[in-house]
Amino acid sequence: MNETLLLTKVAQLYRELDRQISQWHTCRACGRCCDFDTFGHRLYLTPPELLYFAHHAGRPLKPMTEGICPYRVEGRCSVYPYRFVGCRIFQCNGSEAAQSDLTEAALKRLKQCCTRHHIPYRYMDLKTALNSL
Repeated sequence: MNETLLLTKVAQLYRELDRQISQWHTCRACGRCCDFDTFGHRLYLTPPELLYFAHHAGRPLKPMTEGICPYRVEGRCSVYPYRFVGCRIFQCNGSEAAQSDLTEAALKRLKQCCTRHHIPYRYMDLKTALNSL
């Protein structure tokens, strides 16, 4: 695996997503969605996202012991520039159809990264991912 190339591809995908999502103007960065249990949802991610995150956020990763992202500090994301695809795309008040379409396209690209770099593709929830490294 060429880690530098993989990290570059993930960064490129994130820039493209951010550009597309910026047109929606619905996220208020309130941090409510980081409390998965209260909000009633889960965050799923892939190995390339986790590798990118660990590279930038540093190791060891914070374990997730409750239903709240351990990187939520004082109600806000403390790793916002390195957040996962699901964090980037999800909008509390956004169009579910648009979010779903964008998610599927991003996952297709992440799966291609796994194939290209000989990384097993897994789609895992945040708690499993953070607690497995």
